[in-house]
Formats: sequence, structure tokens, C-alpha cells
Amino acid sequence: MLNFLGKLFGAEKALTGIVTGASGALDALVYTEEEKAEAAAEQRSEARKMVVAWMQATQGQNLARRLIALAITATWLAMYLTASLASMLAVWVGQYTEKLLASAGIARDLAGDMNPAVMLILAFYFAAPHMGEIAKTAIERMKR
Repeated sequence: MLNFLGKLFGAEKALTGIVTGASGALDALVYTEEEKAEAAAEQRSEARKMVVAWMQATQGQNLARRLIALAITATWLAMYLTASLASMLAVWVGQYTEKLLASAGIARDLAGDMNPAVMLILAFYFAAPHMGEIAKTAIERMKR
């Protein structure tokens, strides 16, 4: 009863409780840049741990992964080089210029269609810590 009266009339103990509660509530509402940075660092650390754990769990598939990566990359490179060679030959071979340029365009388009897949492969092997951002970009390009 006395506690209620103290709160009613603003006793010091009641005011201290109100101030403490209000400051705690305001502090909880404010998400500082430092707290954001700490949360982001924790998320990156967890993502790296997940990638490492996944790579350890799938070590038995390394040979298959490398074979698939090599096949896709070799196909992409062959199409790119074919397009480049056909484009250069078109300058020197007068009677087949149109056909060479058409062939170069087809090979260039096919190689371009494979760019997102090749980007994922290269990212997996050379930029694993940043895979999340790269995969998101590559998947968006594949949807087109």
C-alpha cells in the first residue's frame, strides 16, 4: 500500500524505477551502427563456418565436382575461342565472311548463356567466403 502511495505521489524510489525502465526501453529501441556491425560480423563468421563444414562433409565428391567444373568451363572456353577465331577469320576470308560472323555470333551467344554457371564455378573455387553474394547475382542472371 505504501509502495502504491509512493508511486502515486512520485517518491524517489518510484521515480528511479520509472527512469531505469524508460532508459532501458529507449536503449532497446535504438540499434546502433556498432551493434549492426557486430551482428553483420557474426553473420559472416557463421556463413564461413557453414561453407567450411559443408566442404568437409562433401569431401568425397571433390573429384566429381572438379570434373563437372572442368567440363562446363572447357565448354564455355571452347565456345568463346571459337567465336573469337571465327570473328578474326571473317576479316581474312572474303567469301565466307557472313557465315563466319553468323557462326561467331551463335558461339558468342551460347558462351554468354553459360556465363552465370562459369561465374559460380570460379567463385566456388576462388572466392568461397563471398559465395552468397555471387550466387545470388548468378541465379538472378540465370532466371533471365
